[in-house]
Amino acid sequence: MEPFAAYAGLFAASFLAATVFPFQSELVLVGMLLAGDFAWPALLAVATVGNVLGSVVNWGLGRFFIHFRDRRWFPVKPARYARMEHWFARYGVWSLLFAWVPVVGDPLTVVAGALRVNLPLFVLLVTLGKLGRYAVLVAGTAGWM
Repeated sequence: MEPFAAYAGLFAASFLAATVFPFQSELVLVGMLLAGDFAWPALLAVATVGNVLGSVVNWGLGRFFIHFRDRRWFPVKPARYARMEHWFARYGVWSLLFAWVPVVGDPLTVVAGALRVNLPLFVLLVTLGKLGRYAVLVAGTAGWM
């Protein structure tokens, strides 16, 4: 596989995994690490950037489409939105460090947009959390190899 296509695939998987679509970027990243054909710093950067940009899409959904949250097509169900709003009210913007957590992370980023969290602050906190998660995954895979 061409290196560009492989990195583009990882970027796409990471991007989709951060949106409301169910997708697993971790499997793609680990597979590429195990293949040994790719530099781990590049894999870490591509996965992180793709995942953060997917979260920015969620922020945008929350920011610009929150008045549609009661519509059937809205990606976050009302009960989950209420749970994440409560979580966010309790822990504040620091909860965005946990935007990588499965199930709660994606709705949390939508709520951050709906509550109009400052975008640069959002990107910083989400990046730190997601970079940390991928770094642990890369280190764990490298140690296992």
